[in-house]
Amino acid sequence: MIERMHLRIMLEIDRQGSLTAAADKLNLTQSALSHTIKKLEAKFALSLWRKEGRQIQLTEAGHYLLREARRLLPQLERIDESLQQYAKGESGNLSIGMECHPCYQWLLTVVHDFLEQFPGVDVDVKQQFQFGGMAALFNHDIDVLVTPDPLLRKGISFVPVFDYEQVLVVGHEHPFYQRQFIEPEDLLDQVLYTYPVDIERLDIYSLFLLPANCRPQKHKTVEATEIMLQLVAAHRGVATLPRWLVDQFAEQLPIKAIALGKAGVYKQIHLGMRTNDDSAFAHALVALAKKKSAVH
Repeated sequence: MIERMHLRIMLEIDRQGSLTAAADKLNLTQSALSHTIKKLEAKFALSLWRKEGRQIQLTEAGHYLLREARRLLPQLERIDESLQQYAKGESGNLSIGMECHPCYQWLLTVVHDFLEQFPGVDVDVKQQFQFGGMAALFNHDIDVLVTPDPLLRKGISFVPVFDYEQVLVVGHEHPFYQRQFIEPEDLLDQVLYTYPVDIERLDIYSLFLLPANCRPQKHKTVEATEIMLQLVAAHRGVATLPRWLVDQFAEQLPIKAIALGKAGVYKQIHLGMRTNDDSAFAHALVALAKKKSAVH
């Protein structure tokens, strides 16, 4: 079997021009170097070089092995460097799955800190509509799942990392603008904008409207948060979003957040991981998310 030392010997013989110099470069005795190559030649029943006086002439097989040594050794060195970086937590990949459209805005702040802490790690984010989050986590398609609605499954653990209030968003000329909260019946004659998510997974339905047996007059879906809020500001309808996200956009748009019911509707963003996963990057992301939540 070809070993790295065989390649290094061929390369150093070519560079140094003699067995003695090559052996010195590799910290071997000349007899140890010759013995290593003779075992390889015996295994394949061929010769890699011939001696002509003090000169070494490579055979066709020797020239082939030298070419492969020139090609493979730099690649093996890069692999060594990469593995060392992995061991030190300096290099790698982290794949994050999203089951929450507005959570993406929150995740950006956490990823910013993560990339600063791990400059050699690449981050990939997959959106909810491209895959099933839990299945992707089980199948190792992603390392971390971001969701406000964790599903308890064996082999998966969820950590709450951010508390928020789900609110109604209205424009400044809307009849609800001066109100502190609304009731489910108030939305019976409203156009409601939401993200394109199944109704049973929309908090405004599952936690507010359906328990009161209410539905809005119209329900329209919009994928982009910015467009949704532009529509609300233009008095085309109302929407529901996390209060922290509404507060960000309220600095540029004439919109206001109103509580859903007198007690409000409160949620948490959770990060899910495989319980037997020892990914240092996944654990680091969770730690950064919890730290940022504690600050805010």
